[in-house]
Amino acid sequence: MTNTSTTATATATSGLLAGKVAFITGAGRGIGAAAARLFAREGAQVLLAARTETELQAVTAEIRAGGGTADYVVCDLGDAASIQAAVDRCVQVYGRLDAAFNNGATGQPPGPMDQLAPADFDQVCAVNFKGPWLAMTAEIAAIRATARRGAIVNTSSVGSLMGNPALPVYGAAKRAVNSLTESAAVTYGPEGIRVNAIAPGTTLTEMLHEWDAKSPGIIEQLNAGTPLGRAAAPDEIAEAAAWLLSDRASYVTGTVLRVDGGMRA
Repeated sequence: MTNTSTTATATATSGLLAGKVAFITGAGRGIGAAAARLFAREGAQVLLAARTETELQAVTAEIRAGGGTADYVVCDLGDAASIQAAVDRCVQVYGRLDAAFNNGATGQPPGPMDQLAPADFDQVCAVNFKGPWLAMTAEIAAIRATARRGAIVNTSSVGSLMGNPALPVYGAAKRAVNSLTESAAVTYGPEGIRVNAIAPGTTLTEMLHEWDAKSPGIIEQLNAGTPLGRAAAPDEIAEAAAWLLSDRASYVTGTVLRVDGGMRA
């Protein structure tokens, strides 16, 4: 007769992120929620952070129902105190921080740069650029104080790697994240803290569907320019983040990994 408890324990301890504590922003939906579920399945204890509590509650409950370890905290990525409190909460709940996935983001109204309102510009930069900087600052301090070594992954975008006339400020903010990622990798590598980014291509998230609603046909247009001929599921992007956060990527730092179906090949 199989001992299900022993089997579950063996699975957790043999996972890609076994024994690690992972903090995930934007974890209520899309890539972040997929990452939270995956990281937990791979053995990590996860702390989910996002703005919408109902979404966080649902994902946390799902992970727990599957035998994973999860908790959540409501967090505004545009607010320094909120981000610091969220990272502190992770350490309070689990006693340490090993890995962080800075995935939370906000979109912009699609269109030429001269048609974007200054308030929208400020919001995109506050969440998509300043937010990861604030998060990394808090996360690095927490890793130093607890695990001492660790890994961070930031979500960029394939749209940061080229001219992006439809989403110019979004692309610019994500390109700034690429630079910040590389600088952090050089700065904190000597301490054993790795910092990488992923650049997803077309991914079936709420943000993409919102863009498609405002610009009908954009998903088909993007897929036509993708060698694999389709959009990614959020889980496929989460897999790349999980690997970069794991010890199997122990010699990888300062990279922006394209996960784009060949779009930029």
